[in-house]
Amino acid sequence: MHIIIVGSGRVGENLASFLISDGHDIVLVETDRNLCSIAASQLDALVLCGNCTDPQILEDANIDEADVFVAVTGSDDSNLLACMLAKEYKVPKILARVIDPRHERVFKKIGVDLIINPERIVANYLGKLITRPKITDLVILGKGDGELIDLTVDSKKTIGKKIGDLGPTDDFLIVAVYENENIIIPKPDMVLKEGMKISILVKTERASEILNNFID
Repeated sequence: MHIIIVGSGRVGENLASFLISDGHDIVLVETDRNLCSIAASQLDALVLCGNCTDPQILEDANIDEADVFVAVTGSDDSNLLACMLAKEYKVPKILARVIDPRHERVFKKIGVDLIINPERIVANYLGKLITRPKITDLVILGKGDGELIDLTVDSKKTIGKKIGDLGPTDDFLIVAVYENENIIIPKPDMVLKEGMKISILVKTERASEILNNFID
């Protein structure tokens, strides 16, 4: 895919690096000349130094051919204007970073497909790890209404139990089991052993209740 990323701060540069490694064609747009130089020396991408709200810069980035447009500068105003221009060029998918949650409504109003607040995501992630100490890792899914939770089998509630005896229900599903760092697709008759790690897909609103069935 041809993807345009505006903003080469930590979010933009890391995102560009990941997408490049995945084989995508990346154009990075940045106003700061120093950041442009750093990005150009570190990334296998076209780096354009200029204002992301300048139509000429976007045309130099071949926005007419873009499959995805991502605005992740540190300014909500710049991200909003850049997204508005991307809409005019009919880019199929537009994503934006929003610093101030109060501005999310405006981004939604102009038709941004996905709005991201990294600071809120990190805070939410850390909060869940702190309040659920038995969890080894988690991924927040969808719009925050689902979670993929990793747990170690160390409770009498799970050791020696068959997966089919534990679930699934309408609220959760055991989607993976790890033994000796090898992933196993779980089957109902699989018996859980102490020290195994399991991944559970769960509805956020029921997560605390469901986890009580897996931890002491």
